[in-house]
Amino acid sequence: MDRRAIRKSDGESAEPVRMTCGFLFCCAGYYRYDAGYTPEFPGIDRFAGRIVHPQAWPEDLDYAGKHVVIIGSGATAVTLLPAMAKTAAHVVMLQRSPTYVVSLPARDAIANWLRRVLPLKWAYRLSRWKNIAYMMFVYQLAQRYPAWVKNGIIRKAQAELGSGYDVTTHFAPRYNPWEQRLCVVPDGDMFHAIRTGRASVVTDEIRELTPNGIRLESGRELQADLVVTATGLVLQTIGGVKMIVDGREVDASQTLAYKGVMMSGVPNLAGVFGYINASWTLKADLICAYVCRLLNFMDRKGVRHVTPEPSGEKPIAPFVVGFNPGYIQRDAANWPKQGSKPPWRVHQNYVRDIISLKWSSVDSEGLKFSNPPA
Repeated sequence: MDRRAIRKSDGESAEPVRMTCGFLFCCAGYYRYDAGYTPEFPGIDRFAGRIVHPQAWPEDLDYAGKHVVIIGSGATAVTLLPAMAKTAAHVVMLQRSPTYVVSLPARDAIANWLRRVLPLKWAYRLSRWKNIAYMMFVYQLAQRYPAWVKNGIIRKAQAELGSGYDVTTHFAPRYNPWEQRLCVVPDGDMFHAIRTGRASVVTDEIRELTPNGIRLESGRELQADLVVTATGLVLQTIGGVKMIVDGREVDASQTLAYKGVMMSGVPNLAGVFGYINASWTLKADLICAYVCRLLNFMDRKGVRHVTPEPSGEKPIAPFVVGFNPGYIQRDAANWPKQGSKPPWRVHQNYVRDIISLKWSSVDSEGLKFSNPPA
């Protein structure tokens, strides 16, 4: 591993520390925690209010009674809007283009009923598989009948907001469902905030920031005391760690992903990347169990190294296929690639991944086990 300076609380660098291990399992997520993505907005230096990115949320931020503009329309924005609308004078979610927003109950009625009539262990298992099956069904339905699913989502938004609301402008995206993430709002809290007038959605592009707010391309100016830039993430692989194998730096973009867990040519390294079309933790659980199986297998066989080797397999696709939000597009070229067949394919399918990561033999095609000199 690279040497990294540990920062003291006063900002000064401490002495570098070298950490060693026999196997590195990276659970650092897939984006930078120290900085989010913020576009260069013209006139940003003239704005007299405060600008905050959600990844650097100040503990002392007080927005009670203030006019707030949230730039963005993703999961962060639709979560912040109803929460901030409780005390702010007014909250505007300013979006360049709409996102699919779906209201779901905050409490799972079926799961609660199962807990009353079954032992907790069985109730949990049935509830979990019910939710997995439902997510897979909705995703596959969207892939096969995108127009029908799109119309259904828009109709539900119209029902939440009332017949007079312009849903076509603010909640009808240009892309099909699941080409980007669907945003879920519990018990329709975002729609409720809009209906009560405490919040609103504006669909337009930013021309510039002014001393008192944001001027849009339409000429309209939004008043703002506080601007929240919920404008996305900056991705990075393996927590931003530089990888060096036998004195040679490894470019992750030139590697192949092995079962979506390891990288070709890099020994004893695994990482977690969950689903983009379902709960992230579903695949995280499978990957953790797979890594445990792999380590136990290596212990039984008395081997110290495991390295994915493609054996002629060529990269044919990006790490993530069929999913194109801005934060993925900005960094997709820097991620490992996919091959043409298993185990060099990255599935977004829980059943396939159960077979690949839980039921398939660990000692399978594509892995080289070895005991090089210490």
